[in-house]
Amino acid sequence: MRKRLVPVLLGLAGLGALFAYTQGQKPLDPFEEAMRQRQMYLETFGVLPGELFVEEGKELFHRKGPSGKTLEACDFGKGPGVLEGVYAILPRYFPDSRKVEDLESRVYTCMQTVQGYKPGEIKREEVQAITTYIASFSSKAKIQVVPKHPEELAMYNLGRELWYTRAGSRDMSCAVCHDQYAGQRVRLSPVRSPKQGLGNEWPAYRFEADKLYTMEDRINFCYESIGIHPPAFYSEPHIALTVYMLAEATKAGKTFEELPFFTR
Repeated sequence: MRKRLVPVLLGLAGLGALFAYTQGQKPLDPFEEAMRQRQMYLETFGVLPGELFVEEGKELFHRKGPSGKTLEACDFGKGPGVLEGVYAILPRYFPDSRKVEDLESRVYTCMQTVQGYKPGEIKREEVQAITTYIASFSSKAKIQVVPKHPEELAMYNLGRELWYTRAGSRDMSCAVCHDQYAGQRVRLSPVRSPKQGLGNEWPAYRFEADKLYTMEDRINFCYESIGIHPPAFYSEPHIALTVYMLAEATKAGKTFEELPFFTR
């Protein structure tokens, strides 16, 4: 559905027209700018781009794989087929895969073990859409990532280590930006720490890039921004950093934004 509608939406008005909405005005607060653009989409098209990803993800979630099963047979943390609130408790340890998984890696696992797809047959954009569909059931939910299982604690510790490890030609770490400059801005973008809720808006549609970003996409964007080759999707660095950020957000009593979020 998204593939059919997005080109139509963008073809009708064009991003240039949308960005022109803010031209000639004084610099806007990024959040206020996003809300203006969000309203423009609703008034012009009657639908937000993120909703199209949700619809596509719903179709894929109920599509039968080579095994004849849909993803309804997958346990995402609250039992097979239960989606309400599962994104708010992930990442967590799954006994069947014997590893800690975030939502994206869990989708990737179940498409293989439940639906029978081979790794090479699984398209990244399909995992993004399914992730967005499932995450929409945790819109505005309280984040509840509390590492307890030894594997979850190990992943939290790895995530904390990665958070503070400096690397690359710029000698940067996640903490250099997100802890030292928390509450300030880098260019126009507001910077938040995990305790300020960093990570609570993904998956989100970024109108400036005209792309949907999941949490793993956003982590990769950070790596690329500081000149470090990003980790492979569904790998331990992604899951460890997500455990660390959302566990810290849980301690601070944070909730998710409306998912999928709409942002700059």
